[in-house]
Amino acid sequence: MNIRGEPLRHLLRAGDAIETISIRSLDLSLLVSGDGTEVIRHHLRQGGRWALRPEDGWEALEFILVTSGQLRGVVDGVEIILGAGDSLTNHPVTAPIHFSALKDAEFIYVCSRPVFHLYSKVARQMMELAVNIEYRDGYTAHHCSRITRMSMIVAEEMQLSSAQVGRLNRGAFLHDVGKAIIPLEILNKPGPLTPGEWEIMRRHPTAGREMLHDTGLPILKDAAPIVEQHHERWDGKGYPHGLKGHDILVESAIVAVVDAFDAMTTDRSYRKGMGKQEAIDELIRGRAAQFRPDVVDAFLQIKDKIN
Repeated sequence: MNIRGEPLRHLLRAGDAIETISIRSLDLSLLVSGDGTEVIRHHLRQGGRWALRPEDGWEALEFILVTSGQLRGVVDGVEIILGAGDSLTNHPVTAPIHFSALKDAEFIYVCSRPVFHLYSKVARQMMELAVNIEYRDGYTAHHCSRITRMSMIVAEEMQLSSAQVGRLNRGAFLHDVGKAIIPLEILNKPGPLTPGEWEIMRRHPTAGREMLHDTGLPILKDAAPIVEQHHERWDGKGYPHGLKGHDILVESAIVAVVDAFDAMTTDRSYRKGMGKQEAIDELIRGRAAQFRPDVVDAFLQIKDKIN
């Protein structure tokens, strides 16, 4: 890997984009495509995340040039800050490298193999799935983004690996995608569910895993186990498989805590959300029973960063 900090003499001047797409906090514009090489302009909003990750059989040269703003990244366990004029080269990527925008950032990404079509496909799948669930489940807008943002803060506090952070980012955003199979009269029922209705409701984590597998996209398939396990409990009384303790993925345990917090503090059509401290007290009561203890402890450490 080669990291450079000297401004380039001939900065690429972006003209009209061939195609532009948006994925949550990221806007991408395909500027140039030819002979298998693509040049893509990225605009990553503050707090947004982006990653380079290895793939089997992937031998492409990848190059990043930051044109404005700041990116924070972790390379081989070492934190780096990239600002305007800084660049990074990798050939090939052998370990995940995750970046977050410390402030709104723009960067040029050059890859010697075409990747933009994968961006398009993933963006379309993720947004269609997540927006559909937010609408069906009666949440206010941006529920999936809130869960993802809180999950990332907890993951950073717990010092998860880059690979875990990447999977968690996608799994958190799509945690409730399986609710697409739940009838609306059950999903939005204001009163208690009957035993039969609970039986149907408890199918959604497995349905979510199956939906992500069915996309055929490796980047979504590797998040599928997180989606399936996010309603498991530390004491083994969760669903769909009654997993217990460390048999549950830590990524799923994180989603379980932040999803519970968001559910408790969000106004719904049939009840008003509780206050932040009251919800935190509930998490503490559920520590080592419903919730993984070290995840609750990490959440308590970062609670002041949660709006």
